[in-house]
Amino acid sequence: MKIARGALLATGLLAACTNAVGSKSPTPGVWSDAPALHVQGTQLVDTAGRVVRLGGVNRSGAEYACAQGWGFFDGPSDSASVQAIKSWNVNAVRVPLNETCWLAINGVAPAYSGDNYRRAISDYVALLNRAGMVVILDLHWSAAGTAIALGQAPMPNRDHTPQFWSEVAAAYASNSRVIFDLFNEPFPDNNSDTPEAWRCWRDGGTCTGMSYQAAGMQELVNAVRRAGAKNVIMLGGVQYSATLSSWLASRPTDSLNNTAASWHIYNFSWCNTQACWDRDAAQVAQRVPLVLGELGQNDRGSAFVTALMDWMDARQGSYLAWSWDVWGNALDLIANYDGTPTTYGQTFRARFSL
Repeated sequence: MKIARGALLATGLLAACTNAVGSKSPTPGVWSDAPALHVQGTQLVDTAGRVVRLGGVNRSGAEYACAQGWGFFDGPSDSASVQAIKSWNVNAVRVPLNETCWLAINGVAPAYSGDNYRRAISDYVALLNRAGMVVILDLHWSAAGTAIALGQAPMPNRDHTPQFWSEVAAAYASNSRVIFDLFNEPFPDNNSDTPEAWRCWRDGGTCTGMSYQAAGMQELVNAVRRAGAKNVIMLGGVQYSATLSSWLASRPTDSLNNTAASWHIYNFSWCNTQACWDRDAAQVAQRVPLVLGELGQNDRGSAFVTALMDWMDARQGSYLAWSWDVWGNALDLIANYDGTPTTYGQTFRARFSL
């Protein structure tokens, strides 16, 4: 999904987890540090084989501040701000990234790109992990050719995205407390749920409605594994990661079988009815871990997200709410970076505390 912040901004919301099968809702484990994770059947598990359901928030900012030339994050990224997130009893944070800032290409501001950007992300990941939270690194904004990534693209690009994931994977290959969400919200074939959309999603290349060569999900999985990283990989479906109808049939091959499905659902998105969840998402959840990387409700109510979290709880799924930011809009979880919840955010804080 997309949200305006000034002229630009994009959305996201992500998955949750718990450390015990049958728990009523996602609950952080008791580790002083975040658990190292891998896929076992339909669950994420730690090194001792304990099931870990992710329950957390998206921390937007690192995908746009650098590209707009004024910072690394939007709001604080210090220890106090991390503890404020932890105070909600969450065990996962999704951190959106910018391709051009990471790679320091296409004229992005040097002060907020390359080594400086990578160091800022690394420091933040370390703070989150030490506070007991798994980190999901998400490629949120990307751009082909010589453009700065200033918004969402329909697909990754062959110009830069495989290199981006090769570098990110190499940087975090020794840290299984980090999950790689390979592309925020694909919408190939003019945002359709068609055989062509799913072909493009998996294989890339020349795709309908796109002026650049797309990098398919198989290419990106390969880039991560060739870098030596064994981390869990998340893959969102088409139509802004809301549609999973052909996810299983199109699923890329992973030599480690360490992949999970990423799913983004809002009250205004595709697949925003229980009939769709039962038809499409349920079959995926029976085969691989299902992670709601983003969920939200933009009318300041709670009925929709409550029903969706109940549905995920019944399937031992994970979910992360959009978004831990203070933008002054309906999807703000907080009124202040000290963790004071908005009315909307209270629904999630209460759920994570169960």
